[in-house]
Amino acid sequence: MCHHNVKKVRSRIDPCLKQFIEHLNIAMYKLKTVACCCGHGRYPMTIILKDQYNTIFNLFSGQAIFRKKRFYKRDKKGYYYIPEVSEEKK
Repeated sequence: MCHHNVKKVRSRIDPCLKQFIEHLNIAMYKLKTVACCCGHGRYPMTIILKDQYNTIFNLFSGQAIFRKKRFYKRDKKGYYYIPEVSEEKK
């Protein structure tokens, strides 16, 4: 989990996932990573992939995402999550 302040630091890839995503992209060359978030301790980690048939899905749940962009929504505290696959941790 990242320890950076989500509200102040803007990064396309969370620092704690950067190396993992780089290795994933090499190992799974037929899949493209289109979005990812570590969850910052509030939501489950999500990695959104697109396959060669343009099917978009979450790596961890396997659940299809039926949007082409804007996968993440922002909660009232500034944390990002994917409504289809995320439930806030209590």
